[in-house]
Amino acid sequence: MKALIVIDYTVDFVVGKLPCWEPGIAIEDRICELTEQFLAAQHEVILAVDLHDEEDPYHPETKLFPPHNIRGTSGRELYGKLKAVYEHKQDLIYWMDKTRYSAFCGTDLELRLRARGIHEVHLVGVCTDICVLHTAIDAYNKGFHVVVHSDAVASFNPQGHQWALQHFQGSLGAAVVTNA
Repeated sequence: MKALIVIDYTVDFVVGKLPCWEPGIAIEDRICELTEQFLAAQHEVILAVDLHDEEDPYHPETKLFPPHNIRGTSGRELYGKLKAVYEHKQDLIYWMDKTRYSAFCGTDLELRLRARGIHEVHLVGVCTDICVLHTAIDAYNKGFHVVVHSDAVASFNPQGHQWALQHFQGSLGAAVVTNA
């Protein structure tokens, strides 16, 4: 069994407070296409969405990045066409809040995957070298087979993006695939 995990594809990460800009915009259609494909094949689709409280003095990201994906703001909404896909098929898609880089940290993700017999996770979203990377590392450490869709991940750091794609293969044994 497989699952698609769409990581942080929100307004703030694409065009908002901590944006990828063009690289993030460019992957919109591919993320929506993969989401639709996984749903049609009756595979699990999970939206792992960053959640922060404004000026949280206890959260480590408060000192590292500008405020982003703040609870109750429009910046935390899904970006572009993915929002419409979710609105039309939310009964088939699992929305999961996360408060750390990895979608596994402090969430029920591993339990959900194991309960459904899922052994292979497909990762898409932003940022390649932060949240996608940390989710991939945790998935690897938990024994999941990891597939990263290079045409559906992006970062605001081009060098970090390239490094992460190499790291997925070289250090995690992940499959890095593209539709192009």
